[in-house]
Amino acid sequence: MEFLLPAIVIVTGFVALAWSADRFVAGASAVARQLGVSPVLIGLTVVGIGTSLPEMLVSTIAALDGTPGVALGNALGSNIANVGLILGITALVMPIAMRSAVLRREYPLLLGVVGLTALLLADARITRVDGLVLLAAMAGVLIWMGRTARRADDDADIMTREIRQALPAPMPLRQAVVWLVVGLVVLLISARLLVISAVALAQALGVSDLVIGLTIVAVGTSLPELAAAISSVRRGEDDLAIGNILGSNIFNLLAVLGIAGAIAPFATDGASLARDYAIMSGFMVAIVAMGYGPGRWGHLDRGEGAILLAAFIAYQVMLFLGGS
Repeated sequence: MEFLLPAIVIVTGFVALAWSADRFVAGASAVARQLGVSPVLIGLTVVGIGTSLPEMLVSTIAALDGTPGVALGNALGSNIANVGLILGITALVMPIAMRSAVLRREYPLLLGVVGLTALLLADARITRVDGLVLLAAMAGVLIWMGRTARRADDDADIMTREIRQALPAPMPLRQAVVWLVVGLVVLLISARLLVISAVALAQALGVSDLVIGLTIVAVGTSLPELAAAISSVRRGEDDLAIGNILGSNIFNLLAVLGIAGAIAPFATDGASLARDYAIMSGFMVAIVAMGYGPGRWGHLDRGEGAILLAAFIAYQVMLFLGGS
């Protein structure tokens, strides 16, 4: 049972990551409010980036530790989990209305990011230059989103609502600073433990660290978004659920891979990368193919949610059976 201890530490690490990321974002947002930063800017930066903090830290620490499979698998696997697992389960709970405004605004951007990242990964490496390019693109996305949120059209209303919905409640400055520091410290410790345990679990199970990154680590760092997606759909805020998933996928490719590459450049197996990147891209295309297919205009129903979830489960099984 040599995999038991790493598995327990991984589960504990996921809980600590989710809790500390929430505390860090709440503290940082409150400090920013005290400094007079606008809610929209806080939402785009502190909250937007904060929701991907677990993925960012895990991938960066994994790259620094010389386990690029965990780093890359976490980024790609989280995107696959966002669509196959989170959207799949959410649609099973309650069909999702997909407004054209959301896809018209964010889906082409996501496809562009997928294309850019594919070009940078064509040599199966993320160099420091590649990482800086991804981070520059992330900055461009944030600027574009900020400008869009200030426009008085329908798309801007949706985006502004998404941003304000995600803002934590205000708190006194002293409390905010405490949560900011505590959240950051626990984030770093839990991410480090998670990476160590993930590598140990991969060795115990006889699979590669890429498989662990694509499966257990990716699913664990994406689970907090499942509750948020189901809650949004139950409140009738379907646009928030879809927008948050698309936004998270953009952050995972640009910020997660960008930070990891800029700090600790890494290389990975080209064949596995091509397989997993193609599957991730297929899940991205499935969002629109299902939501706007014949007879399903503007909806993701329970049957399509079941297909997404089944495809996700089949992919996980394939990874573990293949072992690489």
